[in-house]
Amino acid sequence: MELQNYSFVSEFVLYGLCTSQHLQHFFFIFFSGIYVATVLGNLIIVVTVISDSHLHSSPMYFLLGNLSFLDIWLASFATPKMIRDFLSDRKLISFGGCMAQIFFLHFIGGAEMVLLVSMAYDRYVAICKPLHYMTMMSRQTCMGLVLVSWVIGFVHSISQVAFTVNLPYCGPNEVDSFFCDLPLVIKLACTDTYVLGILMISDSGLLSMSCFLLLLVSYTVILITVRQRAAGGVSKALSTCSAHIMVVTLFFGPCIFIYVWPFNRFSVDKLLSVFYTIFTPLLNPLIYTLRNTEMKTAMRKLYNQRVTSH
Repeated sequence: MELQNYSFVSEFVLYGLCTSQHLQHFFFIFFSGIYVATVLGNLIIVVTVISDSHLHSSPMYFLLGNLSFLDIWLASFATPKMIRDFLSDRKLISFGGCMAQIFFLHFIGGAEMVLLVSMAYDRYVAICKPLHYMTMMSRQTCMGLVLVSWVIGFVHSISQVAFTVNLPYCGPNEVDSFFCDLPLVIKLACTDTYVLGILMISDSGLLSMSCFLLLLVSYTVILITVRQRAAGGVSKALSTCSAHIMVVTLFFGPCIFIYVWPFNRFSVDKLLSVFYTIFTPLLNPLIYTLRNTEMKTAMRKLYNQRVTSH
């Protein structure tokens, strides 16, 4: 069939999280609070790292500030529209808006995966090679790691969207989620998407699994190295890395489940999508700040400066 015979879809209908009106009103209030807390929490970390000269010059906090910056965008690519849609009878999104959501999800998500690997490398150098830490994790190295994470995220996202945007969509146009998720959107194309599905698995799935395995190897090497050097070192290493390990598990678990097995759809997928796009960006600042004395001290100092200046 020729492409011009298709009636192209100009917008998609999002099913959202639920159909109950009462639940939608509750979700509107609940997720509005979650979104505001997420943006404020991560913004406070970014401002604190920039304002405090000690934190700003520290490789670990420089990378943490960049993680919080990415988390603000990860929480914002779809959540504001989802919140607005709770008050709408029909949840519509334009074709361009749908492709934009796919682009920003994979851009930010890909960049964050690589950045988490960089943060694991930072912890490896700090614990296993402390005498060479400031040399190996210089400001140029940190900026290079951040730049690489953004470039990989961009290339990964472009490769996904380039395939998806050129597919013919002639209906149906219903997406069973609260945002345009790539595995769900390509299934709506009026053509065989099996090959594209394999490419998507080899792209998103490979990026997720390779970063996750690199992180596992990094933290395993840290624990083994510290255990060989000193008694009681394991507990110290676990204390230092536990926050990173928690974030990695919360972020990569849902991603691997959704993108490595994208065609076996479960109702739990929608819950996992909520988790890694909304709750993980909220949990990151809580995990890193509540367990970090330096960050809490710097925040208290920044708050006192703002109070005294007024």
